[in-house]
Amino acid sequence: MRRGWKMALTGGLRCCRRVLSWVPVLVIVLVVLWSYYAYVFELCLVIYLTLYHAIFVFFAWTYWKSIFTLPQQPNQKFHLSYTDKERYENEERPEVQKQMLVDMAKKLPVYTRTGSGAVRFCDRCHLIKPDRCHHCSVCAMCVLKMDHHCPWVNNCIGFSNYKFFLQFLAYSVLYCLYIATTVFSYFIKYWRGELPSVRSKFHVLFLLFVACMFFVSLVILFGYHCWLVSRNKTTLEAFCTPVFTSGPEKNGFNLGFIKNIQQVFGDNKKFWLIPIGPSPGDGHSFPMRSMNESQNPLLANEEPWEDNEDDNRDYPEGSSSLAVETET
Repeated sequence: MRRGWKMALTGGLRCCRRVLSWVPVLVIVLVVLWSYYAYVFELCLVIYLTLYHAIFVFFAWTYWKSIFTLPQQPNQKFHLSYTDKERYENEERPEVQKQMLVDMAKKLPVYTRTGSGAVRFCDRCHLIKPDRCHHCSVCAMCVLKMDHHCPWVNNCIGFSNYKFFLQFLAYSVLYCLYIATTVFSYFIKYWRGELPSVRSKFHVLFLLFVACMFFVSLVILFGYHCWLVSRNKTTLEAFCTPVFTSGPEKNGFNLGFIKNIQQVFGDNKKFWLIPIGPSPGDGHSFPMRSMNESQNPLLANEEPWEDNEDDNRDYPEGSSSLAVETET
């Protein structure tokens, strides 16, 4: 009886958590809908409406794609078979378990390791993690090329939707900037007492305040992710240096500026600004700089970071504003 109550309570808490996780998304949607109403129907800036709607459509489109593009998980070949899982769980000697994972990893395109040099293994999903894959404790699954879990889209940002997330940030910045610049003239009229409508005064003040507030925070976040893309890093890799079979290497995935951008947006520049198509590749393996080049101090852009993090930790829920998810 007591066990049944515990299970019911756990299920109820899990359900509440799922409902509450949509609150940040609902806040953003309500703010955007209000900004649309205030800009189009209250201020009615007719000469600005054409360009405004073009930006608004791309902003809403990329936001939708960021929310509803499901994170991609490792395919079946990275999961332990039933027999291997039984052998691994029944083995009590850690050194034997470690060797078992090493033997299994030899058949897979896996080149990264934990901080201690062991094969990266998820004991929750029972799989050998592909390179750049991490376990998200919020989504309760391993995500390919995980960047972070973003509560503002209630989704995990990774290989399947990182392109859409960057486009969403770009159009968000453009949306806020456009509103702020076009509403500023009405803000001047407000101070001069040239706005007779009380409702117009409220919308002008609040529109300008909200647009400027979001613009500043979004510019910082977008600039940070542009830097990450230029170095072919994820947020997790920026805070915790990837460890390869040859050792820690900060620039192991850095292919050069143009190729780094293509790794996210693809080779066809016509689709760089349109949320169509995923990033190139399968998300399980990625091109790397040769170890000889990356270890040459004359060719490497930066000195290797010290590796002071282990790869087997839990990443709690974070925000998209530079918060880092922790891996299991």
